[in-house]
Amino acid sequence: MPEMRHLLLLLCSASLAAAADAPFDVLIKGGAVYDGTGGPARNADIAIRGDHIVGIGDFSKAQAKNVIDAKGLAVAPGFINMLSWSTISLIEDGRSQSEIREGVTTEIFGEGESMGPLNDEMKKRMVQEQGDIKFDVKWTSLAEYLRYLESRGVSCNVASFLGATTVREYVLGQRDVQPTPEQLEQMRELVRKEMEAGALGIGSSLIYPPAFYAKTAELIELCTVAAKYQGKYISHMRSEGNQLLEAVDELLRISKEADIPAEIYHLKSAGQPNWGKEDALLTKIEDARKSGLKITADMYTYTAAGTGLDACLPPWTEDGGYPALFKRLRDPATREKIAAEVRTPTDKWENLYLAAGSPDRILLSGFKSEKLKPLTGKSLADVAKMRGKDPVETAMDLISEDESRVDTIYFLMSEENVKKQIVKPWVSFGSDEASQAPEGNFLKSNCHPRAYGNFVRVLGKYARDEKVLQLPDAIHRLSGLPASNLGLDHRGFLQDGMFADVVVFDPATITDHATFEKPHQYATGVKHVFVNGVQVIKDGEHTDAKPGRALWGPGKLR
Repeated sequence: MPEMRHLLLLLCSASLAAAADAPFDVLIKGGAVYDGTGGPARNADIAIRGDHIVGIGDFSKAQAKNVIDAKGLAVAPGFINMLSWSTISLIEDGRSQSEIREGVTTEIFGEGESMGPLNDEMKKRMVQEQGDIKFDVKWTSLAEYLRYLESRGVSCNVASFLGATTVREYVLGQRDVQPTPEQLEQMRELVRKEMEAGALGIGSSLIYPPAFYAKTAELIELCTVAAKYQGKYISHMRSEGNQLLEAVDELLRISKEADIPAEIYHLKSAGQPNWGKEDALLTKIEDARKSGLKITADMYTYTAAGTGLDACLPPWTEDGGYPALFKRLRDPATREKIAAEVRTPTDKWENLYLAAGSPDRILLSGFKSEKLKPLTGKSLADVAKMRGKDPVETAMDLISEDESRVDTIYFLMSEENVKKQIVKPWVSFGSDEASQAPEGNFLKSNCHPRAYGNFVRVLGKYARDEKVLQLPDAIHRLSGLPASNLGLDHRGFLQDGMFADVVVFDPATITDHATFEKPHQYATGVKHVFVNGVQVIKDGEHTDAKPGRALWGPGKLR
């Protein structure tokens, strides 16, 4: 037996030596390698074979089919977008242009609403509410949607949380009602099925109806099921403004009672009267972490939020969905009641009209109607003046006329608070936008500039220029931190055996160019990007390769 073991060791050693001598598929040579742990860079080569990293070190004498000269450049793990709305844009264009050119190799979906599970009514509504991009709904479950994207071809990896709103709509519709015990069991069963199929956990967006109608106990029930599959809870909290600290308490309660890690979507103190709550917000989160709760957050690197113009209206207006909203806006008596509530400060719901402080801080960015598209890029104040009407009346008119939420940007946050958050070691980053391109249907509307610049700003503006954080830490929080929080399999780090999601960029020149006035502008400075070992960006340009894969949560039944 000892002789047999010795022979096996010799055979293994010979096999490893042969593998090392064989040509690699890719060699990235001479770069400053940041492995995603937050540690300092080391000058090294990276060897890739197939879809995996097979070596990091000195490969100066090795051969490869594709050799990348990374001298003077940074080499990092592919970046992870913790809050992507590319669910539809990737159907239109699987290249993921605006984000892959920033080094984003994985996009995470599911802020409250997810692309499944869907019943017939939800599929019908998804078609009716389509804007510039039209598509057929060829899936039913969330897992089927992710496989659908993969089969069509996408340049980035994709994964998703299961939307608590979607589960609620599947069982209860869009009404302001509470589930019966039987309906709650239906909801729990939907969670079980999607978690077993690979969902990352439960995502909620609690300022928006019908999510607003859900009580805390309902969310705890859903999260308790997800926790059994190593899922996470991630939330656009019930308030980011007047009830900000109370909203954090709700998230902490859900985390504790469901025994589930929790993350706050796009961390912020919204509305100038609430800016002073930032220190208390951060302290509350850090105290919870010290107590043993697994609490993290993500953020975008701008002082403006992007959502719908309907976020100016009280949640009861959408009881029954958009058709019910449009009907209410066309009824004079109901309309008068709505306007009065919009103008009245309250802690009962998140009023973004008042949070913005002024209608000239509310920027209209996207309409469905061709007739209204010329208003794109104007402020609500501009349009109100053009029409000779009150801004609140104008907002209601625009929603009614467009028969949509009307895409809108709200200037809500302070730069000082953005920087306070960026330095926190438990904060990662999400664009809260769709990956786009300055062409075709994407040009029919304006997007938030975070669609083109959110991740590059971490490396350029905040690490290099303003030195708010150091480059190794910035890279860790774009890669290793979110991968670890999500439990992604062999992603987020540059190490032997990891999937070869790699970005090569110039830290001296990496820059975002998108603005609120001209958002459709690519970032620059990212030279090469590999996804699953395949080169997607070469010398700053897209190769048209689509090697992205659907990624699954750790609870997926194998």
